[in-house]
Amino acid sequence: MYIVTGGAGLIGSSFIWRLNQAGINDIVVVDHLGLSEKWKNLRALKFADYFEKDDFLNKINDGFFNNSDIEGIIHLGACSATTERDATYLVENNFNYSKTLCLFALKSNIRFLYASSCATYGDGNHGYLDDETQIEKLRPLNMYGYSKQMFDLWLKNKNILKDVIGLKFSNIYGPNEHHKAEMRSVVCRAFEQISTERNMQLFKSYNQEYADGEQMRDFLYAKDAVEMMFFLLNCPQASGIYNIGSGRAETWNALACAAFEAFELEPEIRYIEMPDHLRGRYQYYTKAEIGKLQALGYDREITSLREAVIEYIRNYRLQDKLFGDE
Repeated sequence: MYIVTGGAGLIGSSFIWRLNQAGINDIVVVDHLGLSEKWKNLRALKFADYFEKDDFLNKINDGFFNNSDIEGIIHLGACSATTERDATYLVENNFNYSKTLCLFALKSNIRFLYASSCATYGDGNHGYLDDETQIEKLRPLNMYGYSKQMFDLWLKNKNILKDVIGLKFSNIYGPNEHHKAEMRSVVCRAFEQISTERNMQLFKSYNQEYADGEQMRDFLYAKDAVEMMFFLLNCPQASGIYNIGSGRAETWNALACAAFEAFELEPEIRYIEMPDHLRGRYQYYTKAEIGKLQALGYDREITSLREAVIEYIRNYRLQDKLFGDE
């Protein structure tokens, strides 16, 4: 049995889809559905049980799962809003919850994978290398990133980072993100804007080293992300932190052009002012180094940004499909 927290989210539901593809259906899904639409991500998936996140944590503390045949816990559940300002909430939800679940997994000899984030790299002054010896030097630009950094540091200080697998996700996009409101990927927003307005808006640059739309990100299609995760889950030699990214830095303009191509339209990009509260916390360049993952033997070709954006829009958004609907 596998437990996937955050299982109704973009990455969680995509990973359950990948497990299903491998014939694995004995899965416990944990999430907080609330009033969101992310329950739709679960409709086409196969799993054995579902728990709300607080109920699940109570069951962990009460010993409900002590005698369960759990092979792995994939802990993806967290508040992922980079604009969240309630630091107390983020510490409780992202840090303390993770500690409790990790200690349970280690005590029970259960393989434990957890979501860190490339947001921990901050402005990139110390690079984007998944090197555990450099964690202390990193300076996240927002509280979300710091909540992930706190857990990475806690694992290292407790000398248990070697016993778990951390996943530093880049900018992941895919069909199962319709519920994410303001945290939807720019690819998702591109589909919505081009569909209704036949143009796309991007933030202006306030860094003289980058022209408007030439800010760069490591974008990764959800299908590639879950292949990397599945590989690490089943790799006995894997331990510590790994970047989950494409290993490429691509511009927002390139992403936009691919989206217009998916619609068979000429690009019409409008550059708009960036909100003041984001300007001091904006990453102008990210590129996840993935040599550490490849050194373990991961050699699957990563989908190009153009190919992935076109597939995402044509095969999923325009068809109103999610992973599992194929």
